[in-house]
Amino acid sequence: MRDISLWWIGADAADGRLLASVRSVIERTFGRTVHVWSGRDRPVDAFDPRRQQHSSTRILQWLVDRRPEDAQKLLAVTDVDLFIPILTFVFGEAQLDGAAAIVSTARLRTNHGTSNLRLLTARLAKECVHELGHTFGLIHCDQPGCVMTRSVNVLDVDAKTVLLCGDCWARYQDLEREGRGDHEQRADANSDRGR
Repeated sequence: MRDISLWWIGADAADGRLLASVRSVIERTFGRTVHVWSGRDRPVDAFDPRRQQHSSTRILQWLVDRRPEDAQKLLAVTDVDLFIPILTFVFGEAQLDGAAAIVSTARLRTNHGTSNLRLLTARLAKECVHELGHTFGLIHCDQPGCVMTRSVNVLDVDAKTVLLCGDCWARYQDLEREGRGDHEQRADANSDRGR
């Protein structure tokens, strides 16, 4: 099974504790090894001066060519404000059933304690799991509390858990079996993982 690379591409220095916590949550949720990667490149053409935000779609396109060879998925985390043209902002974006995802801390710091590291960590972990879920082929879920529910604001992020609901977990398992074949299925797969 190929791994996930977690890469800080923010303007400020990375917070090692924050990334370590997110890494741990992702590993528990998806049952995969996550490596924190420290590439030095940064996207240069994603900033939109009119909006004073960065295009998450352009960053995704940029990330695809930079995925480490040993990584199935590349999750980038940044501190810049992200947008897609039809929305005021996004917490993140992912390629559905693809290789890359991006999540920003910029809007996760708003409301209820901008300096509260525990709250920021919980929010970031949820959004990282959510966007990685999309890269594995999961779509938005209507089950209250499921990490795959849509988040319009930070209150929505706070209202969900970091876990996949039973239906999303089963779908993830099915997608993984389809993608890697039954012979590669992990012998230690745990039906409670990610629930």
